[in-house]
Amino acid sequence: MRHPFFPLTEAQAREQENRQTNGLAAVAAVLLLLVAGLWLVHALHRSSRLEDCLMSGRTNCYPIDLSHA
Repeated sequence: MRHPFFPLTEAQAREQENRQTNGLAAVAAVLLLLVAGLWLVHALHRSSRLEDCLMSGRTNCYPIDLSHA
């Protein structure tokens, strides 16, 4: 453990900056995977509901969006 009164050497400062950059990149990657996973779950759920409706023999399963009318 480093004593707080001694400054970091140039190599140690670069190493610490690289560690922080790598940590932020890892957090960004995890967030991107989380958002992509949530989007995929939502899309699969919507597709599953439509497929269940069609498999039950109905013909008017696709919802009609009347908000633009």
